[in-house]
Amino acid sequence: MPLFSLRRTAPLSLDEAWRRLTEWPRHADAVPLTRIKVLTPPPTRVGTRFVARSGVGPLVIDDVMEVTVWRPPVDGGPGFCRLEKRGRIVLGWAEIEVRPGPGGRTRVEWREELRVRFLPGVFDRVLERTSRAMFGRAANRLLRKA
Repeated sequence: MPLFSLRRTAPLSLDEAWRRLTEWPRHADAVPLTRIKVLTPPPTRVGTRFVARSGVGPLVIDDVMEVTVWRPPVDGGPGFCRLEKRGRIVLGWAEIEVRPGPGGRTRVEWREELRVRFLPGVFDRVLERTSRAMFGRAANRLLRKA
Protein backbone atom coordinates (compact mmCIF):
# COMPACT_ATOMS: atom_id res chain seq x y z
CA MET A 1 0.00 0.00 0.00
CA PRO A 2 1.40 3.41 -0.90
CA LEU A 3 2.00 5.65 2.10
CA PHE A 4 2.71 9.34 1.65
CA SER A 5 2.74 12.50 3.70
CA LEU A 6 2.57 16.20 2.92
CA ARG A 7 3.73 19.09 5.06
CA ARG A 8 2.65 22.67 4.69
CA THR A 9 2.98 25.87 6.72
CA ALA A 10 0.00 28.19 6.33
CA PRO A 11 -0.39 31.85 7.36
CA LEU A 12 -3.56 30.89 9.26
CA SER A 13 -4.57 30.33 12.86
CA LEU A 14 -4.86 26.71 14.01
CA ASP A 15 -8.64 27.00 14.13
CA GLU A 16 -8.89 28.44 10.61
CA ALA A 17 -6.53 25.86 9.08
CA TRP A 18 -8.48 23.10 10.85
CA ARG A 19 -11.81 24.45 9.59
CA ARG A 20 -10.59 24.68 6.02
CA LEU A 21 -9.13 21.15 6.02
CA THR A 22 -12.04 19.42 7.76
CA GLU A 23 -14.99 21.10 6.10
CA TRP A 24 -15.51 18.02 3.92
CA PRO A 25 -17.69 19.51 1.12
CA ARG A 26 -14.92 22.09 0.41
CA HIS A 27 -12.67 19.25 -0.76
CA ALA A 28 -14.81 18.99 -3.90
CA ASP A 29 -13.63 22.50 -4.84
CA ALA A 30 -10.00 21.39 -4.49
CA VAL A 31 -10.06 17.95 -6.15
CA PRO A 32 -10.97 17.89 -9.86
CA LEU A 33 -14.00 15.87 -10.97
CA THR A 34 -15.01 15.15 -7.37
CA ARG A 35 -18.24 15.60 -5.46
CA ILE A 36 -18.55 15.18 -1.68
CA LYS A 37 -21.67 14.03 0.12
CA VAL A 38 -21.75 13.96 3.92
CA LEU A 39 -23.84 10.96 4.98
CA THR A 40 -24.33 11.83 8.66
CA PRO A 41 -25.76 14.93 10.35
CA PRO A 42 -23.44 17.72 11.52
CA PRO A 43 -21.31 18.53 13.37
CA THR A 44 -18.32 16.40 12.41
CA ARG A 45 -17.34 13.95 15.16
CA VAL A 46 -16.21 10.34 15.54
CA GLY A 47 -18.60 8.33 13.35
CA THR A 48 -19.15 11.05 10.74
CA ARG A 49 -19.23 9.44 7.30
CA PHE A 50 -18.92 10.98 3.87
CA VAL A 51 -18.23 9.87 0.33
CA ALA A 52 -15.98 11.48 -2.27
CA ARG A 53 -17.22 10.47 -5.71
CA SER A 54 -14.58 11.10 -8.38
CA GLY A 55 -14.83 10.65 -12.14
CA VAL A 56 -17.22 11.32 -15.00
CA GLY A 57 -20.13 9.41 -16.44
CA PRO A 58 -19.97 5.70 -15.75
CA LEU A 59 -16.29 5.92 -14.76
CA VAL A 60 -16.61 6.94 -11.10
CA ILE A 61 -15.00 5.71 -7.92
CA ASP A 62 -16.50 6.21 -4.49
CA ASP A 63 -14.11 6.85 -1.60
CA VAL A 64 -16.26 6.25 1.51
CA MET A 65 -14.65 7.62 4.67
CA GLU A 66 -15.46 7.54 8.36
CA VAL A 67 -13.98 9.80 11.05
CA THR A 68 -12.43 7.51 13.68
CA VAL A 69 -10.46 10.13 15.65
CA TRP A 70 -11.64 13.73 16.05
CA ARG A 71 -9.60 16.10 18.21
CA PRO A 72 -10.02 19.72 17.07
CA PRO A 73 -7.40 22.22 18.29
CA VAL A 74 -8.19 23.65 21.75
CA ASP A 75 -6.51 26.61 23.46
CA GLY A 76 -3.71 26.80 20.89
CA GLY A 77 -2.94 23.08 21.06
CA PRO A 78 -2.71 20.73 18.07
CA GLY A 79 -5.66 19.20 16.24
CA PHE A 80 -5.80 15.67 14.84
CA CYS A 81 -8.29 13.78 12.68
CA ARG A 82 -8.11 10.22 11.35
CA LEU A 83 -10.30 8.91 8.54
CA GLU A 84 -10.72 5.25 7.68
CA LYS A 85 -11.54 4.49 4.05
CA ARG A 86 -14.50 2.11 4.08
CA GLY A 87 -15.32 1.75 0.40
CA ARG A 88 -15.45 -1.34 -1.78
CA ILE A 89 -12.60 -0.14 -4.01
CA VAL A 90 -10.65 2.59 -2.17
CA LEU A 91 -9.17 1.41 1.13
CA GLY A 92 -6.67 2.71 3.68
CA TRP A 93 -6.68 5.74 5.96
CA ALA A 94 -5.85 9.45 6.11
CA GLU A 95 -4.71 11.68 8.96
CA ILE A 96 -4.79 15.46 9.15
CA GLU A 97 -2.82 17.21 11.87
CA VAL A 98 -2.45 20.93 12.62
CA ARG A 99 0.16 22.31 15.04
CA PRO A 100 1.36 25.77 16.03
CA GLY A 101 4.05 27.07 13.69
CA PRO A 102 6.42 30.02 13.69
CA GLY A 103 5.06 33.55 13.74
CA GLY A 104 1.47 32.55 14.48
CA ARG A 105 1.29 30.34 11.42
CA THR A 106 0.09 26.74 11.36
CA ARG A 107 2.01 23.63 10.41
CA VAL A 108 -0.08 21.01 8.64
CA GLU A 109 0.72 17.36 8.11
CA TRP A 110 -1.47 15.16 5.94
CA ARG A 111 -0.60 11.45 5.95
CA GLU A 112 -2.36 8.87 3.86
CA GLU A 113 -2.15 5.17 3.15
CA LEU A 114 -4.06 4.33 0.01
CA ARG A 115 -4.95 1.04 -1.59
CA VAL A 116 -7.13 0.46 -4.62
CA ARG A 117 -8.68 -2.99 -4.58
CA PHE A 118 -7.82 -5.08 -7.65
CA LEU A 119 -4.91 -2.78 -8.58
CA PRO A 120 -1.71 -4.88 -8.64
CA GLY A 121 1.15 -3.82 -6.38
CA VAL A 122 3.30 -3.06 -9.41
CA PHE A 123 1.27 0.18 -9.67
CA ASP A 124 1.94 1.28 -6.06
CA ARG A 125 4.69 3.75 -7.00
CA VAL A 126 2.54 5.40 -9.68
CA LEU A 127 -0.43 5.56 -7.28
CA GLU A 128 1.78 7.09 -4.56
CA ARG A 129 3.22 9.77 -6.88
CA THR A 130 -0.17 10.62 -8.39
CA SER A 131 -1.84 10.78 -4.97
CA ARG A 132 0.92 12.92 -3.47
CA ALA A 133 0.60 15.42 -6.34
CA MET A 134 -3.21 15.49 -6.28
CA PHE A 135 -3.55 15.78 -2.49
CA GLY A 136 -0.70 18.29 -2.35
CA ARG A 137 -2.54 20.57 -4.76
CA ALA A 138 -5.78 19.99 -2.82
CA ALA A 139 -4.13 20.92 0.49
CA ASN A 140 -2.65 24.06 -1.08
CA ARG A 141 -6.06 25.13 -2.43
CA LEU A 142 -7.89 24.37 0.82
CA LEU A 143 -5.40 26.39 2.85
CA ARG A 144 -5.37 29.26 0.34
CA LYS A 145 -9.11 29.71 -0.20
CA ALA A 146 -11.37 31.37 2.35
